[in-house]
Amino acid sequence: MGDYRRIADRIADDIATGRLKPGERLPPQRAFARRRGIAGSTAGRVYGELVRRGLVVGEVGRGTFVRAAPVPSGRALAEPATTAPVNLELNYPTAPGQSELLSPGLAPLLRPDVLTDALRTAPAAGTAPAREAVAALLATPGFRPAPSRLLFAGNARQAIAGALASLVRPGGRVGVEALTYPLVKEIAGRLGAVLVPLATDADGLRPDALAAAHRTAPLSAVYVQPTLHNPTSLTMGNGRRRELADVVRALDLPVVEDRIWSFLAGPAAHGEHAGLDPLAAYAPERTHVVDGLSKRVAPGLTAGFLVVPEGRQEAVAQALRSGGWTAGRFALEASVRWITDGTVDRLVAAKRADAAARQRLVAEHLAGFAVRADPRAYYAWWELPAPWRADTFTAAAARRGIAVTPGPAFQVAVARGSAAVPAPGAVDAVRLGLASAPRQELAWALRTLAAVARSAP
Repeated sequence: MGDYRRIADRIADDIATGRLKPGERLPPQRAFARRRGIAGSTAGRVYGELVRRGLVVGEVGRGTFVRAAPVPSGRALAEPATTAPVNLELNYPTAPGQSELLSPGLAPLLRPDVLTDALRTAPAAGTAPAREAVAALLATPGFRPAPSRLLFAGNARQAIAGALASLVRPGGRVGVEALTYPLVKEIAGRLGAVLVPLATDADGLRPDALAAAHRTAPLSAVYVQPTLHNPTSLTMGNGRRRELADVVRALDLPVVEDRIWSFLAGPAAHGEHAGLDPLAAYAPERTHVVDGLSKRVAPGLTAGFLVVPEGRQEAVAQALRSGGWTAGRFALEASVRWITDGTVDRLVAAKRADAAARQRLVAEHLAGFAVRADPRAYYAWWELPAPWRADTFTAAAARRGIAVTPGPAFQVAVARGSAAVPAPGAVDAVRLGLASAPRQELAWALRTLAAVARSAP
């Protein structure tokens, strides 16, 4: 068993010293095995270990290549992980005059008598005013959560962690879209859960793929982003939501539904996406809804929300408490004031308009490229033109002072024995986070990236 790791160490040393250069193709595994005088299965473990270390990328039908840049961890999508002047990895929207809008709601909390209560701890169930305010905030035409089913975390990422920790034991399998939120990969790793990539189509997660994966080996839960999926910005229609609800009910599977970006979809939607209710409206008895204020308001003082099925409040609350993921009371008090005085609604309206303006910049500067983006979303999924690969393009962008997220950061690997290999059907793409850079800088970055894509690697 240790032999393959020693061979991988030698290849890693060749990469570190430059004997194997970024973008260089490794020999096919059979040829590698013959040259080294090792079994084919050992060669497979060597390549799997190099993939696990982030040193090479395996591309179905094309081979295995030395990475030009490491795939960033989920940290890159939660806090700065680069010194690039223009950061299109982070995605925290800010509305004009945001601080001026927020400060009146905070001022009353600074009175000594009010501050005394606001600095006390809060239970996982929050406070009665917080439950009422958030239930109203999350309501849609066909869905209004009962306040008694609401729990609170420090942010939406912690809400996801709490929900999954309450549902999945170490070694348990969690079905996810084949491209998924990178921090879910990190959360699963810390919980000892195994992510199972599920096929999608133009309507989103395929119910038949979910059923087939569950038949192969039982799943413990499903994590899904039905509205403005990150990174592709795809939104499931009502028909697919009903089909998915029917399948999870038939399979008796719990669901974690991530709606952190759904506030952008709003009432402006038309056609099939008009009046979309969460998946929880179709399967309330098994769906855990995750949402929060970090995108609607600001990441620094926020709260995450969990709407849990009836009878699961204590199990999920215990997971939040044991993980240290419950919300701070000061943040809850501020959230209640911002929700009830209309501040959140004003910020949401401003951010919807801002996202639309930024998508117009994408349409203008990346015209002619294969870009998947909803005109309401704060991100775009760019399928790169050949011969660019995600890692080489990311490195080229960084040399010009622009940070983007390579597609493999969102890709869920398939576990095969002791190795992890990319899921089939992956494409060379990057995600562009549009929210954080000032619009003028964003326009410059998009023009620059378009010029890079038109040039040779």
